[in-house]
Amino acid sequence: MQLHALPQKTILSGNQRLDLSRPHIMGILNVTPDSFSDGGQYQFVENAVARALHMVEQGATIIDIGGESTRPGAAHVAVDEELARVVPVVEALARHQCAWISIDTSEPQVIQQAVQAGAHIWNDVRALTRPGALHMAAKLNIPVILMHMRGEPTTMNQLASYNDLMHEVIAELSEKVEQAVQAGVERDRIIIDPGFGFAKNTDHNVELLNQLWQLHQFGLPILSGLSRKRFIGEITAQQKATDRMIGSVIGHLLSVQQGASIVRVHDVSETKQALDLWMKLYK
Repeated sequence: MQLHALPQKTILSGNQRLDLSRPHIMGILNVTPDSFSDGGQYQFVENAVARALHMVEQGATIIDIGGESTRPGAAHVAVDEELARVVPVVEALARHQCAWISIDTSEPQVIQQAVQAGAHIWNDVRALTRPGALHMAAKLNIPVILMHMRGEPTTMNQLASYNDLMHEVIAELSEKVEQAVQAGVERDRIIIDPGFGFAKNTDHNVELLNQLWQLHQFGLPILSGLSRKRFIGEITAQQKATDRMIGSVIGHLLSVQQGASIVRVHDVSETKQALDLWMKLYK
């Protein structure tokens, strides 16, 4: 592992600026019935907005709203259903103007309507591979997070085979970045996510965390999203996702030490404490 300074970058979305010279906490808000950690808790708009506002109070500067579970084996969600889950929450949260709103979706229609409702960032675990996604990303001209994954959530575990993990992850992410740029997405609006837990087993995830600094060769901001992942449970013998908070906080702190600009978390307050201490020591 190598320590790496945070990039001196600013991400733009419309007339809003996000300064990435300090780490940002992205709070996870799943408005789904079946997400692996908190499915079913925030399906009603009032509950979802209350949860988002609480995370902002705890220190989140970005709220990531997702209407489709991408856990292994998750069922497909129709676009109309995803829209019905996501857009009302975006509309209600945007009225508070308290944080950036990210949308965890792969569907161009969902992100288009979410942006119209007030969203700022497109977080796509499928890296703009759905039909029309590349065109929509270029058209909307907002920050887009491209994540490394192989296959789909239903097949990714069967594709977790690598001869050289970091080389292959970087090569495959490079291809997605190049496709986005060729389609008209501005490079300085791209954020990369190495995809902890997606087509990666426990040993892969540990290596990825230890070598996260290698992703700086892209010259792009890095998002680390390992919150409550199964590999933490396998290492710490914690079967329940909600019992993996300490491992998640440590993993995200190790990510920030290697230059990750954004950490995507369930446990906002605990992560904020760790990052505040780190910032006091090293900034």
